[in-house]
Amino acid sequence: MLTLEALTVRAGDFALSADLSLDAPGRVAVIGPSGAGKSTLLDAVAGFRTPASGRVLWNGLDITGLPPGKRPVATLFQDNNLFPHLSLDENLALAIRPRGGRLDKSEAQRRDAALSRVGLGGFGQRRPGEVSGGQQSRAALARVILQNRPVMLLDEPFAALGPALKAEMLSEVRRVADEMGALALIVTHDPGDARRFAERTVVVAEGRAAPARPTEELFADPPPALRDYLGT
Repeated sequence: MLTLEALTVRAGDFALSADLSLDAPGRVAVIGPSGAGKSTLLDAVAGFRTPASGRVLWNGLDITGLPPGKRPVATLFQDNNLFPHLSLDENLALAIRPRGGRLDKSEAQRRDAALSRVGLGGFGQRRPGEVSGGQQSRAALARVILQNRPVMLLDEPFAALGPALKAEMLSEVRRVADEMGALALIVTHDPGDARRFAERTVVVAEGRAAPARPTEELFADPPPALRDYLGT
């Protein structure tokens, strides 16, 4: 279980509060207006922002003071964060050996299996600029698979993709998260994405991340802040 206990995160004049728990495994959408603090929420979980107050707990263990690399978290960003000068094989190798170095046989087999799992078998020698945007997203997802962390954070990773490819990638992440038994949180502006992906949804608005509610129940009877955002 991931718990945000009386958490406050500040960025300049902006403050976001959260007091909620999310069961694992599970798929959770984080939705709300632009600038409401959705990415800030994920940054606090990942360790990229230090809370002004409160705690982040994983299965009861306080991880608030841990650096990102020590947390049980893997993050998939919108720009995929692939190094353009490295091949896909070399990019994925960094998920296994963050400080670099040659993979041994079993590690290389794990890397190759992750690429095959996302439909990129045989693409390992290509650089990110030599594959499509959707294939780059798949490679970034393969890297998350290799990190094998129980919490997956996805900050609008497919926003630049067309509708059909985005739907395909959401289905792929859903499959991977379920197979890994992970808690997956995805930031989105699109209620369709939330309904397609998430069992529960967190609304971020007016400086607060509300406790998660079942997704279909939430959209059937949205709170005022979500209703205003959706224009319903």
